Amino acid sequence: MKRQYERPVIQKLNTGIMNKFGTRTEYEPYTHIDGVSVKSLIEQFGSPVFVMSERTIRENYRDAVRAFTTRYPKVQFAWSYKTNYLNAVCDVFHQEGSWAEVVSRFEYEKALHNGVPGNKIIFNGPDKTDDDLTVAIENNSPIHIDHLDELYRLTQLASDMAKRPNVAIRINMDTGVYPMWDRFGFNYENGAAWDAINKIMTSDHLNLVGLHTHIGTYMLSPSAYAAAATKMCDLALGIRRKYDKVIEYIDMGGGFASKNTLKGAYLRGSDTVPGIDEFAEAISSAFLNAEFKKGELPYLYLETGRALVDNAGFLLGSVISNKRLADGRRATIMDFGVNILFTSFWYDHKISPAQGFGTYTEDTVIYGPLCMNIDVVRENISLPPLKAGDHVVVHYVGAYNITQSMQFIALRPPVVMIDMQGKPHIIKKKEVLATLEKDEVTPDYLKEFKL
Repeated sequence: MKRQYERPVIQKLNTGIMNKFGTRTEYEPYTHIDGVSVKSLIEQFGSPVFVMSERTIRENYRDAVRAFTTRYPKVQFAWSYKTNYLNAVCDVFHQEGSWAEVVSRFEYEKALHNGVPGNKIIFNGPDKTDDDLTVAIENNSPIHIDHLDELYRLTQLASDMAKRPNVAIRINMDTGVYPMWDRFGFNYENGAAWDAINKIMTSDHLNLVGLHTHIGTYMLSPSAYAAAATKMCDLALGIRRKYDKVIEYIDMGGGFASKNTLKGAYLRGSDTVPGIDEFAEAISSAFLNAEFKKGELPYLYLETGRALVDNAGFLLGSVISNKRLADGRRATIMDFGVNILFTSFWYDHKISPAQGFGTYTEDTVIYGPLCMNIDVVRENISLPPLKAGDHVVVHYVGAYNITQSMQFIALRPPVVMIDMQGKPHIIKKKEVLATLEKDEVTPDYLKEFKL
């Protein structure tokens, strides 16, 4: 077939100054998010401001569900609350069909408050008090046991309450990725996992319904998940043979990487991070290739957080000033810092100007406004000169930044979500002094003084 003629075009290349990382790759300003202008968002909500895209969250979730359900017949996602526990964000995932996965009592209560049934809240984590466990038993939540002390306490509580809670145990293992995540749960290779299984199966107080693993975070190797899934299936089949007990689900945790770029990486995350289909293929194939009978396939639970929400979040900010450092480098100070952008310690976040710019670029250090030398947002980035009052967009900040932000020197900014129709909504108000002081208690004898 004859190809359609396209006229030649001469286009000026806007490359900037060459450096050891290559040339600048940002050719266009980033002026809109889901059709809403960055300038209007800053005018309406102030600077800095976090912006979440509801559309991107839903698209990410549906793509992940498609990737797994087209490969495996029994799949259930549970939203990882610690990744971003703003109620509006959680509720988007719940509307899409996701359960809740929590690692603390306050996250558990948030999930209940959001209307998630107790039996659809997976309770993980190493720090569950007796009161936490009691509430989880009463709400019929699956409890994932992390260590023997928790197992013994839970056994005693179940006996005292005359109830038989549904439990799983967390497994750690060698998947070929190092350092190995062996802090949490029971080890597969040294027999600790079977020791815990035997203790539960010979007890009349606990009902072992699942197995759980979480092999790491920002994982770049689908083959590691294949190795983990194979070992988890081996445990489930061993329980079937030894105790004639069918395990209802295997929870493969989360840890899938987002498209952010790790510090020190030679290539960008967008070029190196595996797609969700690659993780789905590795895990699903391991499940299907195990020797489960057709009617005894376990449910596959997934607690994916970062990969589903990171690229749905942006941080909009403004330039405070510019200066030259002692060695001649250009430095730009922004109105946001590591207090609200904690992931800048391990990501080289993409930062885009939100207004037009010329052809000249320069290697720049991006600092935040904090009176701390560690407040470095980017140690080196090629940007056009930005003047005071200019705006920037930081990509992608939807995972962990809001949950790990600090009231340090500067109060935390508002969070906005743009809905499916392109309308922005406040989902967390900007903090004020009263927010910080509302839980403080000052003894009367300290309230009077003279200066």
